[in-house]
Amino acid sequence: MRRPRIVDFSRFILKYIFNWRFWIAEITKKSKIYRKIIDTMLFKDDEIIVIPNTININEKIESEGSEFLPTDIIKDVIRRCEDIVIMNSCLCRTSNNCQDYPQDLGCIFLGPTANKIPKHIGKKATVEEALAQVDLADEAGLSHIIGRNKIDTVWMNIHPGKGLLTICHCCPCCCLWKVYPNLDDSISNKLEKLDGINVKLHEDNCKQCMKCLDEICMFDAIRLEDNKITIDENACKGCGLCVNACKFNAITIDYTSETIDNVVNRMENLIEIKEL
Repeated sequence: MRRPRIVDFSRFILKYIFNWRFWIAEITKKSKIYRKIIDTMLFKDDEIIVIPNTININEKIESEGSEFLPTDIIKDVIRRCEDIVIMNSCLCRTSNNCQDYPQDLGCIFLGPTANKIPKHIGKKATVEEALAQVDLADEAGLSHIIGRNKIDTVWMNIHPGKGLLTICHCCPCCCLWKVYPNLDDSISNKLEKLDGINVKLHEDNCKQCMKCLDEICMFDAIRLEDNKITIDENACKGCGLCVNACKFNAITIDYTSETIDNVVNRMENLIEIKEL
């Protein structure tokens, strides 16, 4: 019973301090000692990639003669895994009492360490159930973040971290990674844009509706400057939420044909997954 009690206490603490996360993150820019402590405790060895949601209506992306759904990348990784656990709810959305996106669409955890997750917060799942969860998240308009995230091993008190891969379904209002602009670069750089992705702004199509500015971008990459919408390419992580928000095709997203293989190969290096 010890581990479930520890996990429940950790969840209570996280919910209590959830709205302090921006202040906590901001200190990493001001104190080298604090930054080192936070990095070591919560982010050491992290490697996290943003997978875009272009659910408008989950159209296939054509690039250099090939086409694919962005979530094919996630599904390809899931199909290679034998150890899968789906969380009963999203910790971020429940902590923030989200009213705009489903609180019951929790993270998917892959890898042998996932088997150590207490059963009262997550259930063992089949490949088919995990694929269905990804589809539900797509339909809800959520973006996916996939990778190794140490903070999950900390609050669930499970190890080793190298045996756990997290697939988060993130909304723009509650995602933990909304703290990205507040973190020191040495930590925030661990959250990466998908290789080969390019978000484009087409000014001729922009109607200045401001939909993309309404707390859509989790990474503070879209701004209004001199009465024009601008996208900071350095800050943009290619989540695709701005593409979904724009109804005038003023923002589009492109890929290279190597995108899927590049990401799947990197995920294979992060956890133990079976050979096809």
